[in-house]
Amino acid sequence: MKVNKDNTGYIFLFTFLLIGVVAVILSILATSLAPQISKNNETKKQMDLLQSIGIESTRANAKELFQKYIGSNPSYVINNRGEVVEGNAFEIDIRTQHRDKSISEDAKKYPLFIANKDGQTLYIVPVVGKGLWGPIWGYVSLKDDKRTIYGVSYDHLGETPGLGAEIKQKFFTDRYLAETVADENLNYMPIKIVKDGSGAQPQKVDGITGGTITSKGVEEMVNRTMEIYLNYLKTI
Repeated sequence: MKVNKDNTGYIFLFTFLLIGVVAVILSILATSLAPQISKNNETKKQMDLLQSIGIESTRANAKELFQKYIGSNPSYVINNRGEVVEGNAFEIDIRTQHRDKSISEDAKKYPLFIANKDGQTLYIVPVVGKGLWGPIWGYVSLKDDKRTIYGVSYDHLGETPGLGAEIKQKFFTDRYLAETVADENLNYMPIKIVKDGSGAQPQKVDGITGGTITSKGVEEMVNRTMEIYLNYLKTI
């Protein structure tokens, strides 16, 4: 019996079967690639952490360098009051935690990494926020005085090339170097993104031309998070 391929029922059946086959293939691929994706995410995280303390790395040597400078030191998890709580700092996904509105502020966990470089103890603070088109995130490292920025690394999901996407470029991240996030008693002092060219002044950083919203997103995520960590850093 000849099948009428122009029949509406045939078209719907064929489409349904095709969608089913594609869904099965995608499910198999997702399952089989999950370990590799997880490994890649872990390596990228190690590279970002290293970049925040001025260590350039590749996917080939990130694990070794991470263990040398960061992984061999203790890490901590704190709550929004700056108190140490249980948890694995490296396994906490701050991006997922930030966008999950079902997680209360009291339930959020904040990882803190300790690095040792050239005889200095450095404190690495993860930050996460929102840019113009999507999430932005990064790491801010503090010198052993716990108040002076040693280095930063920022990244984004979908900011505009040449504008907001420039937050990850060295010319912008270097503007944070030597800025202070607290006074000598570790009382919180916010850093402000400005567009009037006054970024050379204390507590100010020049924003990105044409990327004001993303720049302000960086300002918000750093200031919101840093105050929480300072509550803990005061105690050590």
